[in-house]
Amino acid sequence: MATEFLGKNLLTLRDFSAEEIEALLDFSIALKKEKASGARPKRLAGKNIALIFEKPSTRTRCAFVVAAVDEGAHPEYLGKGDIQLGKKETVKDTARVLGRMFEGIQFRGFKHRTAEDLAEFAGVPVWNGLTDRFHPTQALADLMTVIERKGKLEGTSLAYVGDGRNNVANSLMLAGAKMGMDIRIVAPEELFPGEELVAEARSSAEGRGGKVTVTADVGAGVAGAEVIYTDVWASMGEEGALQERIRLLTPYRIDRALMEKTGGDDCVFLHCLPCFHNTDTDLSREHPEICEATEEVFESPGSAVFDQAENRMHTIKAVMAATLTGTTSL
Repeated sequence: MATEFLGKNLLTLRDFSAEEIEALLDFSIALKKEKASGARPKRLAGKNIALIFEKPSTRTRCAFVVAAVDEGAHPEYLGKGDIQLGKKETVKDTARVLGRMFEGIQFRGFKHRTAEDLAEFAGVPVWNGLTDRFHPTQALADLMTVIERKGKLEGTSLAYVGDGRNNVANSLMLAGAKMGMDIRIVAPEELFPGEELVAEARSSAEGRGGKVTVTADVGAGVAGAEVIYTDVWASMGEEGALQERIRLLTPYRIDRALMEKTGGDDCVFLHCLPCFHNTDTDLSREHPEICEATEEVFESPGSAVFDQAENRMHTIKAVMAATLTGTTSL
């Protein structure tokens, strides 16, 4: 199984089998324990990693840098103004240059097609750190966090509440369904995920008894849910749609009343961060009504958002080690 990862890209989790995702998650959990023990094996010693960022980042950038350094690799940050990607040089040409200098490339940007082009022409593994369609490294960290809190994925119910057609919702739906979870996308109809993607998720769910539900009914969507997940109401690049999103998504805000609709006392709250949960940021002071979750829920004992944030590092480390060395074990 392990050698099947060698040289593989991570553009979306649709390209990985349930068994491969399971292997990556098991490896991630083992790597987390290894780091806590103080051990630092240098599996990636001598390797160089290019980190291309068209969009700013806290968790993705830090997770890739720390994961690479922990494993002995050198990460090189290439910001929007640092290289000529798509400006004076085609993506194809940039990919072929970087592929001759680096052993792996991370891309975080706008168009998913850019990630696909990099993967096609670089000749080295390319990892999607976020595009307009998918966020697979986030989904891996989410699944790892669910395992830590609930003990398993298969049969666990997760309700994603909010913008149901963004990159996080897409990735969670595909990956969770494939792993046998009960995935609910709870969103206004205007923000439902694409029908083709829903059909694909439902098809992949059949192998492990997973389930995919898409509904605008908050009460029905979260009833019995063991995990509630939300994201910002307007993703990067969608700021012009903010007022419309506030109108559509205010009924989907995660507050105590919504959490109580789950009917359980141990429901976990997840968010990929950053989260507008108070008025302590410049944007939330300007638009206090954009808060997608209340401070009470965000700071509650059931909130696992900072476990998620840490788990980005462990799952990214697992992906890099698996695709650059072929190993999925310590």
